[in-house]
Amino acid sequence: MRKSIAILAIVLMMTGLLTACSDGPAKSGKKQIVATIFPEYDWVMNVLGDKAGDYDVTMLLDNGVDLHSFQATAQDIMKISSCDMLIYVGGESDEWIGDALKEAVNKDMVVINLLETLGDAVKEEEIIEGMEGEEHEHESGEENEHDVDEIEYDEHVWLSLRNAEVIVNAIADAFAGIDSQNAKVYSSNAAEYNGKLKALDTEYKEAVKGAEVKTLLFGDRFPFRYLTDDYGLDYYAAFAGCSAETEASFETVIFLANKLDELSLKSILTIETSDGKLAKTIKDNSKTADREILILDSMQSTTSKDIANGVTYLGIMEKNLEVLKKALK
Repeated sequence: MRKSIAILAIVLMMTGLLTACSDGPAKSGKKQIVATIFPEYDWVMNVLGDKAGDYDVTMLLDNGVDLHSFQATAQDIMKISSCDMLIYVGGESDEWIGDALKEAVNKDMVVINLLETLGDAVKEEEIIEGMEGEEHEHESGEENEHDVDEIEYDEHVWLSLRNAEVIVNAIADAFAGIDSQNAKVYSSNAAEYNGKLKALDTEYKEAVKGAEVKTLLFGDRFPFRYLTDDYGLDYYAAFAGCSAETEASFETVIFLANKLDELSLKSILTIETSDGKLAKTIKDNSKTADREILILDSMQSTTSKDIANGVTYLGIMEKNLEVLKKALK
């Protein structure tokens, strides 16, 4: 896929489909900002504040397709190649962006890679007890050197309020770099927003401190490792956060069902895109059938329509806190 994306970018430029903007502003006269996912977009808009109208801000994944399933179009590559600022996760799921950037028309583009920005705070994806592992099959029957040597990182860094604060500061610094006259505005907006992040972080800490249980159980993929690590919570889950697996084995179902009974957990968690079938199967195989199935929103399917209806990063994290309180009873 990486090679095909690079070739596609080159072909587009050769055929004149990509419009260079490195020598001047876009036709609208505004700087072009591309954020790949919803949290990045929302952070950008909060940093810009009243200055948002001075920019054209695009959320690339705006149709409910998550980062792991997204397939870039020629138009997406055009936006990335010619924008003035790009904010992306930087993990395996969007590694195609690295190839697109190599062929970028705007060589002065400001790029924020979330994983690089967070540095040592980024965690390797883990497979814990009872969790389905990824199956890697190669037609040649030989191990792929890429699979052996490359570490796979957990990309869901936005689900930590503490990570969000670091990234918001990086975004504010980036805007100050391309618009120094309004640097104080961006810095002030970031400080105000980070104050809200800190306040919500305190609410999470207090909720976990007073909780009766300290373990979550997911009948689903588990993208919340950064959140659970922030507050010292344990977890069990059917799949890792970036897993492409959809079918849990009998052994996994029984393991999780037994954990529900062993730990006397009253809830099973899923993410917003789940159909809930696996969680229900786990519940049905446990000794108590009245357990509640709760949903934590990982923000992987938030759309432009949701944004227009008032959905925000802080709003979702506040709702997640209420769900967490129920799950920890």
